[in-house]
Amino acid sequence: MNKLMLGNEAVARGLYEAGCKLVSAYPGTPSTEITEEAVKYKEIYCEWAPNEKVATEAAFGASLAGGRSACAMKHVGLNVAADPLFTISYTGVNAGMVICVADDPGMHSSQNEQDSRHYAIASKIPMLEPADAREAKEFAKIAFDISEEFDTAVLLRTCTRIAHSQCTVEMEEREEHELKEYVKAPQKYIMAPANAIRKHPVVEERTAKLTAYAETSPLNRIEYAEDKALGIITSGTCYEYVKEVFGDSVSVLKLGMINPLPVELIKTFAKNVERLVVIEELDPVIETHVKGLGITCEGKNLFPVIGEFSQTTIAKALGAPLQDHIPELQLPGRPPVMCAGCPHRGLFYTLSKNKYTVIGDIGCYTLGSAQPLNAVDMVLCMGASVSGVHGFNKVRGAESEHKTVAVIGDSTFMHSGMTGLANIAYNGSNSTVIIVDNSITGMTGHQNNPTNGKRINGDPATAIDLVALVKAMGIDHVEVVDPYDLKQTEAVIKAEVAYDGPSVVISRRPCALLKTVKHAPALHVDSDKCKKCKMCMKIGCPAISLHDGAPVIDATQCTGCGVCSQLCNFGAITGGSKE
Repeated sequence: MNKLMLGNEAVARGLYEAGCKLVSAYPGTPSTEITEEAVKYKEIYCEWAPNEKVATEAAFGASLAGGRSACAMKHVGLNVAADPLFTISYTGVNAGMVICVADDPGMHSSQNEQDSRHYAIASKIPMLEPADAREAKEFAKIAFDISEEFDTAVLLRTCTRIAHSQCTVEMEEREEHELKEYVKAPQKYIMAPANAIRKHPVVEERTAKLTAYAETSPLNRIEYAEDKALGIITSGTCYEYVKEVFGDSVSVLKLGMINPLPVELIKTFAKNVERLVVIEELDPVIETHVKGLGITCEGKNLFPVIGEFSQTTIAKALGAPLQDHIPELQLPGRPPVMCAGCPHRGLFYTLSKNKYTVIGDIGCYTLGSAQPLNAVDMVLCMGASVSGVHGFNKVRGAESEHKTVAVIGDSTFMHSGMTGLANIAYNGSNSTVIIVDNSITGMTGHQNNPTNGKRINGDPATAIDLVALVKAMGIDHVEVVDPYDLKQTEAVIKAEVAYDGPSVVISRRPCALLKTVKHAPALHVDSDKCKKCKMCMKIGCPAISLHDGAPVIDATQCTGCGVCSQLCNFGAITGGSKE
């Protein structure tokens, strides 16, 4: 039976069919749906982990126990998982282990465009790269076989376009695998220096064997055209673009295994074509390998190292006709904005009004940086706000301590903010951290986390009490505010920022988009009372717009949160709709 599937859905199906027993992940676009789909299979234990390092270590533990396992993350999540990744390369595995990583060329939802292939090369772990959803399922299954045959974890790399595009996928039965026997093996699994130094040669031997495998593996294949004037080496979604532009009129070496790369296969292909071009998004990984073999080729002299490619990108670079391709539409810009009723809006209005320096973090609340709030000064990576505000205040001292705060979400705090707060408490930093607790992991589509009392499948779980946790870490000054109450929010933040010592403010209000949240009636602007002062526009709510210079509230968007009404000095914004 065939089914139309997203790439992420297909990866999950591949994990299921391969007999995977555990999937651990931290949500991150474009990888999130892998785990959300995997949890639908009762045979797989699935979980949201606090971060990607934990997810990788949990998957390794499952592999060690003898069960096939996987973890999933976006490209920047692989940075967090890098510590176990590099050592897992040395230990090898027991049962098969697959690490799914989704890159984001074009930065649709990311703070950088890093190329995860470098991690595969640096850690000396094999990496597979499917070109569509059908291959995503198949490659996930093959990855387990490679993992067990070569005693290694395997990286499965996708990208936004593959993760979130669809094609038909053949549904097959699950292959159950009995748990492999766990045998105590200190020299294999205890990476103390005396053992680790013996494992490095093993890793190099494995790489040589994998390179030999890559020469004949069906994952890498040559498709010769009758006219061999042009030969293209490519992989992943770029392969699909090449086929859409050229069909079968050019010769193609499609690489499905992109680490380690074959040698003789590439040499053979290069000898049989007149002109050789490497097409790959982001960095010249394949091109560098080809040139390292002494083969002349073109690549980044024709194609950018920035952003996503398309059919048009390839056609223009190689002089192919464009008339048969879908034109690239120039759509008007639609910048992201915090939703109507977002609990973060009142908080950021308060911070902006009082001209605080705000060290921000990764989440929906990053949008506090946008106009008209313009309330965030820095965003680096998950958890960096807490560590960053400490460093900022230690250098600038009293000059900044009472005018600077960190803002971090509840899920992000559990991910990597706690260690930063421990640093603040331990090193006596006069810093204020604001945890925006919206009871969910909002930015990636409402995934549960350790603070909201629900597991990935909705089952009840122990909810970590943020107040108790923060106090246990040595922070005595902890206050909870409702960001819909602007007066309370401002008064508490002012008091905590003025305090000489570490303090935490928890801004607590559920995400306005949660199905469990019941909204008040929409608000209405009384045109007789309105003075057109535009104070209500300063919060940047998408439900409020100007018509002929006067604010109008869209009742279909308004959640009745009442934040805008607190800004109106004339009582012009009232509850309920006016007929």
